[in-house]
Amino acid sequence: MARLVLTGLRKAYGEVRAVDGLSLSVGEREFLVVVGPTGCGKSTLLRLIAGVDRPDAGHIVLDGARMNEVPLGKRGIQMIFQGYALWPHMRVFDESRYSNLGFALKVRKWVPESIVRRVRDVMRRVGIEEELAGRRPSELSSGQQQKVAIGRAIALPPRLFLLDEPMANIDPVSKRQVRAEIRRVHDELGTVTILVTHDLADAFQLADRIAIMREGRILQVDTPQRLLEAPADPFVSDFLSSFAPFWWDRARGAGGG
Repeated sequence: MARLVLTGLRKAYGEVRAVDGLSLSVGEREFLVVVGPTGCGKSTLLRLIAGVDRPDAGHIVLDGARMNEVPLGKRGIQMIFQGYALWPHMRVFDESRYSNLGFALKVRKWVPESIVRRVRDVMRRVGIEEELAGRRPSELSSGQQQKVAIGRAIALPPRLFLLDEPMANIDPVSKRQVRAEIRRVHDELGTVTILVTHDLADAFQLADRIAIMREGRILQVDTPQRLLEAPADPFVSDFLSSFAPFWWDRARGAGGG
């Protein structure tokens, strides 16, 4: 059963059609990665799903309920932007006051003991070391900030987890760690995750399926191996061509061929 269904989704900014009649279904527990050239509408698509922007036309249906008019904070969706958007004046976690990891729980009037238990569990899951709890975002590396952003997003388990270029500013070593943690968190939560990236390495290592966008439309949605074996049109083939040999060799090796 599909958890998220988009039908005929459209969003224009002046003469630019950022999302142009897009339809898509995302299944239960699926990890979908959206890729495409700069300006193809990837980030706009996430903003429409999250409720940051309103579509000009079309339908957004989550768990059978139409979301078009549901406010941003009422959709049960968590979104992580490229810039992380952490509270700069708050520590990672502080039991006695508002903090980045405890903020949402404190606002919802969780009792202090439950907040501590939940945040400690989140820190363990995401790999945030105990000694980082007292630091502010400016005292963290990019990789550490990314972990805190993920931890904050899952403190209240979301129905849908959206990530917009979450690893764009991370060094290669931290990127490998965060990539693994994003997939692990997805598997543990059992939620739907949609990640937007320009990095095909991220897409092929994380995705159950990959959606390739161009000029506001999705050209093909398929498993990584199927995309390489049967691209839907010349653009998809060209887009993957520089990356395909490496992944095709890996796919064949994994299959014993």
